[in-house]
Amino acid sequence: MGFEEFEAEDLLGPLNDVEKKNAPRRLFVAGDRSLLHAGPRVSIVGSRKASPAGLGNARRLSETLVARGAVVVSGLAEGIDTAAHEGAIASRGRTIAVLGTPLDESFPSKNRALQELIMREHLAVSQFGPGVPSQPGNFPMRNRTMALLSDCTVIVEAGEKSGSLHQGWEALRLGRPLFLPESLLRDPALSWAREMEGYGAQALVLENLELLFELLPERARGDASQLAF
Repeated sequence: MGFEEFEAEDLLGPLNDVEKKNAPRRLFVAGDRSLLHAGPRVSIVGSRKASPAGLGNARRLSETLVARGAVVVSGLAEGIDTAAHEGAIASRGRTIAVLGTPLDESFPSKNRALQELIMREHLAVSQFGPGVPSQPGNFPMRNRTMALLSDCTVIVEAGEKSGSLHQGWEALRLGRPLFLPESLLRDPALSWAREMEGYGAQALVLENLELLFELLPERARGDASQLAF
């Protein structure tokens, strides 16, 4: 399946100095690149080894967002990411996958069919060109790029060493809203959620989805009072 290569600013538009710091120089894309400007774009990310409740929350959030015109962004990883993409697709919405591998590779391999569907009917993005070795360090870089491509980020569920935390901190650095379910903040085993909440005004408690919709463009708003986490 073919892909195109762009200078990042040619694809995304001009970046300010804060955005440029962790932005890739080039991006490789397959699919409908107009989704990068379709907005609002909401990242749904979290643990690869997610709980059933976390997977259900990710799907419901994804379905609700696309019903109100948002584009769901995630990283095509196992767990929360997969649930987010599948929720968007099942609801006839649009989704963007930001990969930690070149576009001609799949990780995890069991998501190959999902990746091919997204590349064909939605959009897949990677900062890694063909032949670039897939290694653990690629994925934190991917998460920072995903924060750049998103208007806001929701971390549905994540442990202390989750790669999703790289995206959370990058969203805060960029001044983009970061939403955390109240259940994460109440969990005594998780210090990262309280640290992010204390970082600044951009870290917000996701008690329900009303606040998220208030911060999105008008056409993505709607009644979300029944979708509490």
